Amino acid sequence: MPMSEKLEKILKKIEAGRQFRRNDLHPEFRALDREANGGDMIVEGHATTFDEEYDLYTYDDWDGYRVTVAEKVDRNAFAETDMSDVIFLYDHEGRVMARNRNNTLTIQPDNTGLFIRANLSGSDLGPGLFSDIQNGYVDRMSMQFTVTKDSRTQVRDDENRTLRVIRTIEKVGKLYDVSAVGIPANDGTDISARSAADGVIQALEAERLQRLAKENRAKALKLSIDLSLEREK
Repeated sequence: MPMSEKLEKILKKIEAGRQFRRNDLHPEFRALDREANGGDMIVEGHATTFDEEYDLYTYDDWDGYRVTVAEKVDRNAFAETDMSDVIFLYDHEGRVMARNRNNTLTIQPDNTGLFIRANLSGSDLGPGLFSDIQNGYVDRMSMQFTVTKDSRTQVRDDENRTLRVIRTIEKVGKLYDVSAVGIPANDGTDISARSAADGVIQALEAERLQRLAKENRAKALKLSIDLSLEREK
């Protein structure tokens, strides 16, 4: 598929509310020994990790603060997630290589994050991907999902003029797929992460404008009172 066509599909999914994240914190995506698994081609790793912050975007705001937008996934985020039919792909597209509905894909939250175990033996393309993972050419996992609840916290350092905003994904609505990813920028995670950061930045800007409007109203009221008092003299 041409890159422009793939990018267009990714953008449409992002516009529809889907998000993509690549696990760069603890990738540890590996192919298991075939002999120890009866000849099956088993790969496993974590699609995301819990309660660990990762940076989405950094910029300088209107007030001269260096703002970093970060994100983390709450360890209970998948407690009510629709995982009735999740597929395992390469780069979020192409042929299905494993599926939880036919028991070739296992998805289970653990102490680290969302653990994934896939048996690629039943797919025609499985041996090629298994070999790429085994030889270290593909070493990351990514997931495609929707968010139904999130929250924001801020850590402000006025002395150093920095602001760190942490978005916490508290509830994942639906998990569509988990994917092995090769070229990092190729799977839409960078575009999706920036989109999430933009949402946080827009909220921060709205809060700034509200604060500014409130300050201006207070100044106008004070000026009005001062003028009234001056006229009374």
